[in-house]
Amino acid sequence: MSALAADLAVSGLGMTGLRVMGLAGACGVGLVFVHAGASKLLHRDVLPGVIANYRLLPDALVAPVAAVLPWGELALGLALLAGGPPFAVVPALVLLGLFAGAMAVNIARGRRSIDCGCGRSQLRQTLGWPLVARNIVLMILVALRLPAALPSTGLELAIAIVGGVSLFVLYLLFNAIAALAVSPVAARVNAGIKRR
Repeated sequence: MSALAADLAVSGLGMTGLRVMGLAGACGVGLVFVHAGASKLLHRDVLPGVIANYRLLPDALVAPVAAVLPWGELALGLALLAGGPPFAVVPALVLLGLFAGAMAVNIARGRRSIDCGCGRSQLRQTLGWPLVARNIVLMILVALRLPAALPSTGLELAIAIVGGVSLFVLYLLFNAIAALAVSPVAARVNAGIKRR
């Protein structure tokens, strides 16, 4: 194989990988948004309080944002699951960036104890840099969809879908571990270890 043919083969594999990773990122982040939107709708009675706790919006905007945000997340998630066109990827990047920024501002203010509002209500998550890093990782993954075309074969599509579902399962696992790490049970265990 000539050097040119080898270069073309490597380039082709690179483009295939980018197509698969781009769609996997869009599917995974799409599931994250659908899950987040549905969770917020299920607990919409507490959502205005969660948003108000961030102390970033004027009081008059809290209720409208709480009313629109879950539906926006659902629409974005479904668009990403449908292939992640740029008109869905760019707003997803903006929203993930806004969430990361809002958390970072409150951490810098010393207000780590408020609920991030991004997990299940029974697993309350307080703010921390790992959650900010999680959002940045999600931004990188969904941004891979921007320069990439859709997978061109059934195998590529299947790998991308499995990758997206795996990404979503990892997201849920990360959220559960992060919530349990700051739970009262963890605090009692840590206190018991320190007394020994």
